[in-house]
Amino acid sequence: MKLRNLFKHYPEYTRSQLALRNGQDKPEIWVAYKGLIFDVSSSRLWRKGQHYEHWAGQDLTDELDDAPHNEFVFDKFDIVGRLS
Repeated sequence: MKLRNLFKHYPEYTRSQLALRNGQDKPEIWVAYKGLIFDVSSSRLWRKGQHYEHWAGQDLTDELDDAPHNEFVFDKFDIVGRLS
């Protein structure tokens, strides 16, 4: 099965719905990366919806280049959906 087909099994969320999962408006803390939405609520580094200069509830795809880590940091978080 192609990875793209696997993604279709996840629910789709709009940018507005993602923005509500910012650690302030709803209890979930989510971020998007490359079209997938990850639940980072369990991370102590994302408490209150902020991780250094990055904010939860947003697509962080363009911001990862400035991070001291690579995309494999998302491997430890559950995928909760797709960004529409």
